[in-house]
Amino acid sequence: MLGTICHRLATPTGLLLIATFMLAFCAPAEAAKVRIKDLVSFQNKVEKDLIGYGLVIGLDGTGDGSGTQFTIQSLVNMMERMGLTVDAKKVKVKNVAAVMVTAKITSHLSLGAHFDVTVSSVGDASSLQGGTLLMTPLADGSGNVWGEAQGAVSIGGFNVQVDDGNRIINNYTLVGRIPSGGKIACSIDAPEGSNKEIFLALHNPDYTTSHRIAERINIKYGLTAYPVDGGTVQLMVPDSLIHPTLQMKFVSDVGHLRVVPDNSARVVINEKTGTIVAGQHVTIEPVAIAHGTITVNIQSSPIISQPEPFSSGQTIVSSESRISINDEKARVVHLTGAVYLSDVAKALNKIGATPRDIIAIFQAMKQAGALRSELVIL
Repeated sequence: MLGTICHRLATPTGLLLIATFMLAFCAPAEAAKVRIKDLVSFQNKVEKDLIGYGLVIGLDGTGDGSGTQFTIQSLVNMMERMGLTVDAKKVKVKNVAAVMVTAKITSHLSLGAHFDVTVSSVGDASSLQGGTLLMTPLADGSGNVWGEAQGAVSIGGFNVQVDDGNRIINNYTLVGRIPSGGKIACSIDAPEGSNKEIFLALHNPDYTTSHRIAERINIKYGLTAYPVDGGTVQLMVPDSLIHPTLQMKFVSDVGHLRVVPDNSARVVINEKTGTIVAGQHVTIEPVAIAHGTITVNIQSSPIISQPEPFSSGQTIVSSESRISINDEKARVVHLTGAVYLSDVAKALNKIGATPRDIIAIFQAMKQAGALRSELVIL
């Protein structure tokens, strides 16, 4: 559905872009029709969450430190399986990082099919940029292996050491993805269901959407669909289509029918990247917003105390701290009457609020009961 996207932009031009995005996408608009197959999954779909432990190699000195013993042990064990004898005390792992690999697969994936995996650092590595994941078995909670993962890690950012003590970081660099990096080693058997009925499970359960899906199917094929609850629609296969080939075509045709889904009002905030995504139905009750910034500056200056000449005293070095506080004058915004998020964006842009400020303001409005939506923080 239509939404609002705010990226971390600190310049006045960036703030203007934020308001432009909100004004363009938050205003009420005619909802688009979506295929039923994009809203539901069929009863024979089974999902499994997989996890595995692996090593990312080829890092440019941003891997785990020498104190991360499990990384060293994993690397030594791997080298020994390849026929090499390695002294663990002489191994340095600055170009290697231990990671946990996670993924989700479904019964629709056949043997040899590929899927995306997520790679997350578990040691003290500073970045996974430029790394390659070595072959890692992926198992479910019971320890059964269903797939394996390998490939180059994409982190969507960078972490650059400029000089001593100075570093440039863009986005989070300790979690990455490997598109199509996983491969099915053992396919999941789908449950055998009745030839007469099929259940459609909504990805985002909603009673209105469930009712609209059943209504649309019944308009096309007669009384064959029944909304069980907000997350399930029961589809009865006509007697003339019980044959597997005809039933497959029937299910395919149902999947291509289009409905207008209804979504809950929701605002999703990612504090790591400063991103805000808001749904179309988000509204805000009358509220007054006062926003100001308090800056605390602490400076430390060295003070050297010298002993008297020809005395046995010692030079003493101490420090003196100076604290200054700059309390910015609060900027007040009044919103009268229920408004859409685009109106709030326009008002906050006028007072120069950054995306970080907007996130804090949204959280405060939710606590005050003025933000009429679900607030999701990633």
